[in-house]
Amino acid sequence: MANIPDTVTGAVIISLIDFALSFVIISGIGVALALLPLVNKRWKLDETKLRSGH
Repeated sequence: MANIPDTVTGAVIISLIDFALSFVIISGIGVALALLPLVNKRWKLDETKLRSGH
């Protein structure tokens, strides 16, 4: 593994890596949120059972 220098160039490299990874994480959260309606259709929950506690 290459060492990142402790200079301004190293800080820019780390910032670019952080910027790219933030897009990956935000996209993953977006995919998970987009799948929630599909999960809700697949496993339909009965609201009356939830309210009664059983």
